[in-house]
Amino acid sequence: MKDFIKSIVEYNNTKRSRIFALFIQFLIVLSIITFSIETLPKLKPQTREILNSLEIFCVVIFSLEYIARIYVADKKLKFVFSFFGLIDLLAILPFYLSFGVDLRSLRVLRMFRLFRLLKLVRYNKAMRHFTRAMLMAREQIILFMAVTLVLIYFAAVGIYYFENEAQPDHFASIFDSLWWSIVTLTTVGYGDVYPITLGGRIFTFFILLIGLGIVAVPTGIISSSLTKAVELESERE
Repeated sequence: MKDFIKSIVEYNNTKRSRIFALFIQFLIVLSIITFSIETLPKLKPQTREILNSLEIFCVVIFSLEYIARIYVADKKLKFVFSFFGLIDLLAILPFYLSFGVDLRSLRVLRMFRLFRLLKLVRYNKAMRHFTRAMLMAREQIILFMAVTLVLIYFAAVGIYYFENEAQPDHFASIFDSLWWSIVTLTTVGYGDVYPITLGGRIFTFFILLIGLGIVAVPTGIISSSLTKAVELESERE
């Protein structure tokens, strides 16, 4: 029985397991849709009852799946505290914490129902490729993030010295300048804070050029790693 259940919930190489995976994906999407509909104002009581029934049905299935995965896991504690184990738990826990009890302060936990979206990662081959690519490129990404943080701080310091006297309200300190730095380096450019001095505008020009590279570099890193991940998956298959 354990091997039979494991072949369904863990593997994806049989017709039963693929049907099970598609069924769970359907329930995940359904639960997210019902969650979104619940936020609509002036819903009819009958509609709320239907949504509540669908929510209960989805949670029961997700709970049975969670129990089944613990049952078939070779190392049960390792699964419970793994990434997917925690995601599976957070997908159902808010329902049980508020079910039948008026725990108003715990209603904030209902936002964790959005973790059901992450359950799709378990069944999505493309997401597995992306996850593997991120792991392969983690050192480059960490290095790039570290350099980016240094550049953000450098930009904040630079614009502070150029614009502090001209705009003391917007650039009162380096901490105030950090918002401009982040917005400029990420090329978002809200326009709520901008330089007015000649030196500040020239400095901003170079920061914008660097910002274009900040957007492009991680794209290249991830694309290269994703290609390698797909090739490795094809070779393994």
